[in-house]
Amino acid sequence: MKLKIAKLPGDGIGPEVVAQAVKAVDAVCARFGHEASYVSGYVGACAIDRFGDAYPAETHALCLESDAVLFGAVGDPRYDNDPTSKVRPEQGLLAMRKQLGLYANLRPVETFKSLVDKSPLKAELVDGADFLCIRELTGGMYFGEKGRKDGGNTAYDTCIYSRAEVERILRLAFEYAGRRRGHLTVVDKANVLESSRLWRQVAREMEPDYPGVTVDYMFVDNAAMQLIRCPKFFDVLVTENTFGDILTDEASCISGSMGLLASASVGEHTSLFEPIHGSYPQAAGKDIANPVAAILSAAMMFEYAFGLMDEGKAIRKAVAASLEAGVTTEDLGGTYSTSAVGDWIASEI
Repeated sequence: MKLKIAKLPGDGIGPEVVAQAVKAVDAVCARFGHEASYVSGYVGACAIDRFGDAYPAETHALCLESDAVLFGAVGDPRYDNDPTSKVRPEQGLLAMRKQLGLYANLRPVETFKSLVDKSPLKAELVDGADFLCIRELTGGMYFGEKGRKDGGNTAYDTCIYSRAEVERILRLAFEYAGRRRGHLTVVDKANVLESSRLWRQVAREMEPDYPGVTVDYMFVDNAAMQLIRCPKFFDVLVTENTFGDILTDEASCISGSMGLLASASVGEHTSLFEPIHGSYPQAAGKDIANPVAAILSAAMMFEYAFGLMDEGKAIRKAVAASLEAGVTTEDLGGTYSTSAVGDWIASEI
């Protein structure tokens, strides 16, 4: 199979970890007889520096022309420390999600036997945890009306969802729950927020269409506690944009490091695959960042974009072997560099 991949390394450690993901992709293609070609583009701070736009039209065009997008991260301290900046790196990611119609973010959370002691939670709580977080990506407060008034002394952000937006993300969640263990948890704040009451109403209306799925409903504050208290309770968790952003980062503690968690963003056009850890500018250029999340994102790319399950499995098996062998970066107590871990995993594939 010929695979045309848009490569968007972005900012911070993005270029370093994406380079390791590419090594894994190339190793899989060599092993299974595929041919990967890459087109590179700019997004985030590097795009602002070059084009004055965090997601330029040129980048959007190459994403549309590609079979999948392999993405690193956006973010730069120059903008983090300047709240008055009119153009920000994160706007590039939001624009990419909106323009590509990527309404669903899929974040699998699983533990590795060799790393259960790395989690800040007790081993008996996290060992065997395996669930999928589904976060709505193109609605809610991040995209609602926002602004300042009263001379800039009052600020507002509007959380808005339509029935159609809620239905499509819930339909996806029901379907994934049906393919897994048949348990769906809908997370909202329906005791306070009108938008959450719409989510709960629509979910209840859809329940009869999926008789094989058991559904429970959980307020977001309780869900935040239960993720830590009993992570093995969850199978598929679905929620709106802001809640999902927070809960999925919290869930990264279960596996022991944000450097281990991959994600896929799917929707109307080209699907995007990215690690969840962000740009981590303090580590940029030091060859110390954990590339495993980016490499596992490449595994998700084979599985979700191309339907090549054995190829994805080959990457996952190599990653597990690297962790068992102690081939890890400093965040997991190891001594290997980013590039050395990438080389080891590619060789194992």
